[in-house]
Amino acid sequence: MDSSTVRIISECFVKPHDVSEESKQPFYLTTWDLVMLSVHYIQRGLLFAKPPPGDYCEQKMINKVLGRLKKSISIALLHFYPLAGRLATKIEQNPKSYLVFVDCNNSPGAKFIHAAVDMSVSDIVSPTYVPLVVQSFFDHDRAINYDGHTKPLLSIQVTELVDGVFIAQGDNIKISRPPVLERWCPEGNNGPLLTLPFSHQDEFITRLETPHALSAFVWLSLTKARRFPCETVTACTLAMNNRSRLEPPLSPNYFGNSFQTETVMTTAGELLEHGLGWAAWKLNQVVVNHTDKSVRGFVNDWLRSPFVYQCLTHLYARSVLIGSSPRFNTYGNEFGLGKALTVRSGYDNKFDGKVSLYPGLEGGGSIDIEICLPLSSMKALESDEEFMAVVSSPI
Repeated sequence: MDSSTVRIISECFVKPHDVSEESKQPFYLTTWDLVMLSVHYIQRGLLFAKPPPGDYCEQKMINKVLGRLKKSISIALLHFYPLAGRLATKIEQNPKSYLVFVDCNNSPGAKFIHAAVDMSVSDIVSPTYVPLVVQSFFDHDRAINYDGHTKPLLSIQVTELVDGVFIAQGDNIKISRPPVLERWCPEGNNGPLLTLPFSHQDEFITRLETPHALSAFVWLSLTKARRFPCETVTACTLAMNNRSRLEPPLSPNYFGNSFQTETVMTTAGELLEHGLGWAAWKLNQVVVNHTDKSVRGFVNDWLRSPFVYQCLTHLYARSVLIGSSPRFNTYGNEFGLGKALTVRSGYDNKFDGKVSLYPGLEGGGSIDIEICLPLSSMKALESDEEFMAVVSSPI
């Protein structure tokens, strides 16, 4: 067997520690959830080192970690009970439409996988480019959110390496700290029942296999690396949190999707001519103007004419999409294994120009950047002295 082949050791499902009255009711989806039905599951994972060899039994240590994780997940699902459910659809006939919601009862729970691979931590962190085997550290490979009808909404995979452990999560719904589960709907809407005006799922499901200065710098650098003609239209799209922008604001702990994208468009020639300060100013303008009015305007427009994003093809070609955030406490969970060595993502939503930002492992305001580009563009980016001057070695 190839040393890079991931072996599944065991699989099981984890149910909530207890059943609350709220979990017996349907969990309805909001506008921000429904538009994401055709987008991939979120896949993020942390790589840990095993303790150095000593007078302990490694298998007992792993079993202890697995047992604690299952127990913790069971307790967490008591509060985040929608993640133990499955999507369900009620089809209305007149007019023909789909009502998609989370059925929190008729499900075996969240999935838990124990796997192993004959590779070392160095095999994962040393290569210049992320090895493809990392995609096998995640469940839900290439699954889109609509697949939550038949797949768990939450899946945890623990993959043992020779000298490390990779703990991966794939989830259908955004997770936050102790959750606010009350769904948000604009005033005057009959919510929470929002339907999609389609007669068949194929009409709306498509399957495809920071700081402003930093975002502007990345946009400029990628535009140079792609070597667009001056007249080529390029765009930078920011994924923006809606919670604090609504009036009154939603709780930071609001459970579910609550973000929209805002885009700056220009030509490659204009972008490179005006430079970093101008690009950062343009991005700052869309951030400043993303207010309660614009958020509600998007929702009201959607209610008049519902749609579903098609695997992020709603974004402009030759664009840069900047997602995730260095504000997330990525390295805050240690699982009894000490601080993680690095963060990695799975197959989810990878396309030319996708950029993810994470807090830097070193702290002190540092930022880790994950960039997806074709090989030729990536080589050009690595040859850009201005870009490489501010980039440390990959982790």
